[in-house]
Amino acid sequence: MTFSAIRLGTLAVAAFALLVAPMSADHHKSTMKAGKADLQSAGPLSFGPEGILFVGDSAGASIFAIDTGDTKAGSSTSVSVKGINEKVAAMLGTSADQIIIEDMVINPISKNAYLSVSRGKGPDAFPVLLKVDGSGKISELSLANVKHAKAALPNAPAADSKDRRGRSLRVQAITDLAYVDGKVLVAGLSNEEFASTLRSIPYPFGAIDSGTGVEIFHGAHGRFETNAPVRTFVPYEIQAEPHLLAAYTCTPLVKFPLSDLKPGTKVMGTTIAELGNRNRPLDMIVYGKGGTDYILMNNSSRGVMKMSTKEIHKFDGIKEKTDMAGLPYETIAELKGVQQLDRFDDNSAAILVQDESGSMDLKTIALP
Repeated sequence: MTFSAIRLGTLAVAAFALLVAPMSADHHKSTMKAGKADLQSAGPLSFGPEGILFVGDSAGASIFAIDTGDTKAGSSTSVSVKGINEKVAAMLGTSADQIIIEDMVINPISKNAYLSVSRGKGPDAFPVLLKVDGSGKISELSLANVKHAKAALPNAPAADSKDRRGRSLRVQAITDLAYVDGKVLVAGLSNEEFASTLRSIPYPFGAIDSGTGVEIFHGAHGRFETNAPVRTFVPYEIQAEPHLLAAYTCTPLVKFPLSDLKPGTKVMGTTIAELGNRNRPLDMIVYGKGGTDYILMNNSSRGVMKMSTKEIHKFDGIKEKTDMAGLPYETIAELKGVQQLDRFDDNSAAILVQDESGSMDLKTIALP
């Protein structure tokens, strides 16, 4: 089995890979059928084995598995496109202020970058998937006749549901996803009492359960919360036990043992850091360097944070109101405006970075 698109460091990938035996491409694509992939939106992305791209469709409350056919090993050591948002907009026949690049991932086989894009805004927006190869060429991944499989979420928020501020809850049905050990792990909201939900969906897709309701103590708010969704997460082993490290808005970092994520149950996470309020975490990766594993997290207003995992097992949970506490971090001063982040290889990451004018560049950087 290939742990291709999980946002993990080398050590974590190796640890997870020891848990499972190899499977054939025929198995991974056994439930796929050719035809139109009827995405209503395209949000979080993750690669699985054999070039399979998983796409979160919050508007349609579904996960799509798409056969990209992109399985040839790539030789590129970097990716670089200046002004990529303007180039994508021109390609789609619109202006840069009328597109949103929702997510970016690297195919670990080919090293090509994939983007999920909304053309337009609000109810009139439609989804587009794009590929960027090592030469910087941008092409559309056609959804008109592609081998794919679809898994519908059974208890997503209703299409017209809103929070107390009038914001759509449906758009948060899927906030992040990753392929791990034959399963697609999905974070987001449900219509259950504990709205914040983590799901473990077997792949190839079969029956989908209601997921696990999750609760955390949010130190900055000084209270327990069950309705705030995980914004981004990464699988990681802590003392030989598989965990999810999950980040929330404003910005608690929480660990969940994977073994606790049982369908139909409720679980309390352990808040191991409060990283500052008025901030939204965007992406996380874990990587190894110099014998130590590090978390790298980009944020909406607090830059890019780097945290060592060396002492992560010693933090037993924040349980009182606090502004900033727990796992220490350093801010990478030279990385500003990072909107998207994914691991490119063992030594570098791909980032989508925005300057003060709003122009975005896709490029690779050395892991700090």
